[in-house]
Amino acid sequence: MIRVSLPAWLALTTTLATLAAPMQAGAQTTGSLKAQDPETQTAVADYNAGNFGPALAEFRKAAQHGSRLAEFNYAMMLLNGEGTAPNVDEGKKWLRKAADANMSHAQYVYGKMYDDGDFVGRDPSEAHAWFLKAAKQGHVQAELALANQFLDGRGTTRDNQQAFFWYKKAAEGGDMTAQYVTGSFYERGGDGVERNLNVARAYYAAAAAQGDPAARLKYQQLTSQLQQEHEAKPQ
Repeated sequence: MIRVSLPAWLALTTTLATLAAPMQAGAQTTGSLKAQDPETQTAVADYNAGNFGPALAEFRKAAQHGSRLAEFNYAMMLLNGEGTAPNVDEGKKWLRKAADANMSHAQYVYGKMYDDGDFVGRDPSEAHAWFLKAAKQGHVQAELALANQFLDGRGTTRDNQQAFFWYKKAAEGGDMTAQYVTGSFYERGGDGVERNLNVARAYYAAAAAQGDPAARLKYQQLTSQLQQEHEAKPQ
């Protein structure tokens, strides 16, 4: 079951702008908390204080006034049953509104529902369409999901070159898994990717720095291999 808690996106009201950063390129264009409408500000404060009933009503009011962030948060509260009994149909309706309003995280979550078959029938093709919308806005989780679909041929034609393109995008956005996979593409080469052990090593290093033990091992192996190749070259 999908469960996207509001603190994961809103946390303390003072960090709202930072946590909303993945909503880029035409999504919720809020530069700071002060840019939020008063209804949404009040809803955030009540939610973080654990006052779910009032928060639900305030998010609903702000959503009815067209706030995409409020539409998404109201949808998540309905789906998760926070401040009310779970209401899947209403939750999906408001999540779709936020997604249709070009909020990248709503598009990603809506696509993930179809990819996982939560609340809806599993439909990888529908998921692919929503992941693509969010990925084109720079949503890192959507970029990774899209890359996985292209690699597996799930919801779209299998295409390793497209998979690499989106893995690299997600890697550049800081995703640890994507950094490891991008490194593996450069390590082996092919599928339109020129083999480059130095670049592969750099991506493994980035993933290792985030705590990936497999990436750390790969980094060490390539470091040793490159050193041996260097020493074997005629001086």
